Amino acid sequence: MSELVSNLDQSGNVPTTDSKKTIRSNIGFVVFMLALTALFVFLGYWQVDRLALKNARISAVEQRVGEAPISLPPVEEWVAFDPQTYDFRPVQVTGTFDHDNTVLVFTFLAEPRGPYSGSGYWVLAPLQLSEGGAVFVNRGFVPQAQAQEFKSGGAGPLGEVTIVGLARTSELANTFTPGPEFANRVEWVRNIDRLMRFVDEDIGPVAPIYINAEAGEWGALPQGGETRLVFANRHLEYALTWFSLAVLTPIMLLFWFWRGRKQQTSK
Repeated sequence: MSELVSNLDQSGNVPTTDSKKTIRSNIGFVVFMLALTALFVFLGYWQVDRLALKNARISAVEQRVGEAPISLPPVEEWVAFDPQTYDFRPVQVTGTFDHDNTVLVFTFLAEPRGPYSGSGYWVLAPLQLSEGGAVFVNRGFVPQAQAQEFKSGGAGPLGEVTIVGLARTSELANTFTPGPEFANRVEWVRNIDRLMRFVDEDIGPVAPIYINAEAGEWGALPQGGETRLVFANRHLEYALTWFSLAVLTPIMLLFWFWRGRKQQTSK
């Protein structure tokens, strides 16, 4: 670290005030670069951990969606209902749709499995279960131009029906999520707590999950079976980026040392 004390002149004189400031600045720069290196290494290993968790989640989902449909627990057990244990799990429920309490949730369907895509709405309606309680069912996607027909369920099924689909946990709203449009019965996220604000108070207990219904006949609306099973997984890319920066930072520091020594020897 001879460049850190290079401000001593050849006769051994004590450094001036400006020289001391330069030394402190050089030490501060070295500490900063070493701290950056440690931070980049930490972030790299953090992304490796995230990668392992994401791979485990993807494997669990792939296993769950292939299982036979199960029933929801009795309504009296919903106090201890854990939504995560049902996420992406095939379920089967029987009950009667309350179409008057239908809520349209805005979406953009980019990669459809059916013929309809683009801007539109998910049609969510509470299903009054035969054994008590209710669960929101996402009947499927409708294009924006046809959404008005489904505000009250459209030509939805009447009487007792059996629904098979994938259970899903609530979507989370953020600071940029618009508020509910109660007059138009329009929401922006499939969130149980927000959806319950649209329904009658006497609907009874509501399950903390919703169900994405299976696809119906080709071309029928709402267009079910649109559960997205492709997950973004760029954690390996992020980890490699952080580790690359962790390697680059010490190289830059060594170059800075080399340049300082070169400047000293050229004087």
